Amino acid sequence: QVQLVESGGGSVQAGGSLRLSCAASGAAYNRNCMGWFRQAPGKEREGVASMYMYGGNTYADSVKGRFTISQDGAKDILYLQLNSLKPEDSGMYYCAAKPRPTCSLVPSEYNYWGQGTQVTVSS
Repeated sequence: QVQLVESGGGSVQAGGSLRLSCAASGAAYNRNCMGWFRQAPGKEREGVASMYMYGGNTYADSVKGRFTISQDGAKDILYLQLNSLKPEDSGMYYCAAKPRPTCSLVPSEYNYWGQGTQVTVSS
């Protein structure tokens, strides 16, 4: 089993920054690919960024150049740096993991999910 615990969300003004963290535990082979997703009220969950644990990142077009996904050396914490935030970035942000190394931004392909951390950006 994999457990994922997100933290770091909050309320910021447009143009501000946040850093989200996802503490992961459980078998590493179940976490070959990890990603960040978000869901706004009344909208479907969407992929933001994903990372293959041995190299390679993917970003949604809407966040390219503003968000950065990274991990610590021990690969047990996944980060998402959010810069130049916009009101449309608001939502619940979730960390997810899957064993297959073909990383994508498709939520249905991920097996393990955290509880989420709220990000609110005001104009």
